Amino acid sequence: MQTALRLARRNLGQTWPNPSVGAVVVKDDCIIGQGVTARGGRPHAETEALAQAAAQARGATLYVTLEPCAHQGKTSPCAEAIITAGIARCVVACRDPNPLVNGKGIAQLQQAGIEVIERVCEEEAKDINRGFFSVMERKRPYVALKIAASLDGRVASPKGRWITSEPARGYGHLLRSRYDAIATGIGTVLADDPLLTCRLPGLEERSPVRVIFDRRRRLPEDSQLMKTADKVPVWPMAEENIAAALAALAAKGITRLLVEAGQKLSTAFLQSGLVDRVYWFRAPAVIGEEGLAAFSDGVPARWKQIDQIPLLPDRLDVFECSAA
Repeated sequence: MQTALRLARRNLGQTWPNPSVGAVVVKDDCIIGQGVTARGGRPHAETEALAQAAAQARGATLYVTLEPCAHQGKTSPCAEAIITAGIARCVVACRDPNPLVNGKGIAQLQQAGIEVIERVCEEEAKDINRGFFSVMERKRPYVALKIAASLDGRVASPKGRWITSEPARGYGHLLRSRYDAIATGIGTVLADDPLLTCRLPGLEERSPVRVIFDRRRRLPEDSQLMKTADKVPVWPMAEENIAAALAALAAKGITRLLVEAGQKLSTAFLQSGLVDRVYWFRAPAVIGEEGLAAFSDGVPARWKQIDQIPLLPDRLDVFECSAA
């Protein structure tokens, strides 16, 4: 199952609107097939793993990070493919919260005489697909806010220099590759003319959809965003209400949203209570009152630190956020 989980993590940010699922076929203690949900959500992990195992799949065990689908969509049900392949046992990390699937895939396998074992590494599997679970259960994407600041909490230097170092900026690009979409405000676009793409060597094609909160439709046609819109989509967002904007993104299939914004939009997201995680990059420098603070007043402090990553000379603190 750990191998299946690693496969699932590999394609985070690439499979929306579907979850990223890993599947491994094992026989006589050897892996004979493995698969992961492909870019755009199809083909599914199970069918890829079964195709790799071919005839050897008969009598084997399938490990899968999410319950196999049992409904006819753009592809045939994975549960049906598992039965046809002759799998003897299926180990499932967690059930699919989609009402079209929830429990039905497992029931179909059991009715066919396949032994099903559930809840193996369940929390790890749910963590990988928090975005998919969020859309199914809360009708909005999983939201992460990225902050890059000095020790005194300033996100902009009066001289316009980078605050964080190259290792921290590289990790920021890696985060972009793991999210379906990245959001910023029109103020940041007008001030900085950002690209908002993933520019790590070899991961350029994993750049997220770029969402621009632009209520008055001021996005310049000659901006870097618009000049590259044929390669990486740009979605202007006229909706000012954060909850409504997230619902609209979920309706378009976005399950994971990374927010990289200025003070105004970052504060609005935090005040909405709809941020799930904060990535806070801290640089060992003091900018002082001349710099711009990360947030304005009134930001709720309901954060629990879950990780700390050294990115010398900087540091990344990761927080989980909760509602009141």
